[in-house]
Amino acid sequence: MTNTIPFLDLSAIHDPLGNELAAAFDRVIKSSVYVMGPELEAFEHEYAEYCEVEHTIGVGNGLDALRLGLLALGVQPGDEIIVPSHTFIATWLAVTDCKAIPVPVEPEEGTFTISARSVAAAITPRTRVIIPVHLYGQPVDLDPILALSRARGIKVLEDAAQAHGARYKGRRIGSHGDAVAWSFYPGKNLGALGDGGAVTTNDSDVADKVRKLRNYGSSRKYEHEIQGCNSRLDPLQAALLRIKLKHLDTWNNERREIATSYHEQLSDFERYGIQLPRDVNWAEHVWHLYVIQHPRRDLLQAQLTRAGVATQIHYPKPPHLQPACSGITAFEKKFPVAEKLSREVLSLPIYPGVPRNTAKMVAKIIREHLS
Repeated sequence: MTNTIPFLDLSAIHDPLGNELAAAFDRVIKSSVYVMGPELEAFEHEYAEYCEVEHTIGVGNGLDALRLGLLALGVQPGDEIIVPSHTFIATWLAVTDCKAIPVPVEPEEGTFTISARSVAAAITPRTRVIIPVHLYGQPVDLDPILALSRARGIKVLEDAAQAHGARYKGRRIGSHGDAVAWSFYPGKNLGALGDGGAVTTNDSDVADKVRKLRNYGSSRKYEHEIQGCNSRLDPLQAALLRIKLKHLDTWNNERREIATSYHEQLSDFERYGIQLPRDVNWAEHVWHLYVIQHPRRDLLQAQLTRAGVATQIHYPKPPHLQPACSGITAFEKKFPVAEKLSREVLSLPIYPGVPRNTAKMVAKIIREHLS
């Protein structure tokens, strides 16, 4: 049947901004500046200010943000990079693109993020960078990981592709680690109308390196200091992101209200095997996704689909089981937490403008299915 409640409806976000977005589009067209330029510089300044950080460098997409961030931190072929076992594959691909070795560690169930305890057990003399992923909008508990990394001389590159506007201990995500990688894929909390990404940092040397790497290794036209690539956030996307950035906090507050409604409606479902995502008092979750767990996830998803509620699975197969990663990593260890999550996680609809009865409707369907 046609979904009564879609998993994501971007028109609910974009339609109220139609005139503003159109004006920004026209402004870029009339400027005749379609690569780099003042529109991109303005967004970089505004996003840096929003994230409470010194530098924002716009790049082509989230994967490039991770990859160029790693290169700017000095990653060399053969270096070991600690990554979560449960994450989108881009976190791993950025590592392998640098010819480095991903070393997976298991997440904590409930928050879905890695901890200093799991990271410490994976560190070797070849460890160069730790990549904590603020998965689903939930910030990682960073202080213990940062203390561990500084004591060992290891860099930290945060993957904040799903955490726009989140806070850790009162401070915006964006500057805790040595660098932070962002994606502006359309479905993100702050999404472009196409691909886009950025790196934020307080380290001027890292910022300078990323700027060169994204632009053919050049800071001055036809002078190429290092080997780089072409990965520049284009002015049109920058202009549209500038409009949407002004609304991000309002949208995130709405996401929190929807998550609270899910909490209230589903809180007594533990007896049915439903596990709800865990909020923590040291961070401000932005609920990019609302992810529950159930051991019979596929049957539950099918029932919701029949009732007109669209859901998704983030993620149905962990990176270490993907054919693309076969033979890449130098480990033989199994990752039972990641594999269990891949069988049990289910993402429910959550976005600004989602129908207000969604949580009640979902709870009713789940109750009928499981009781």
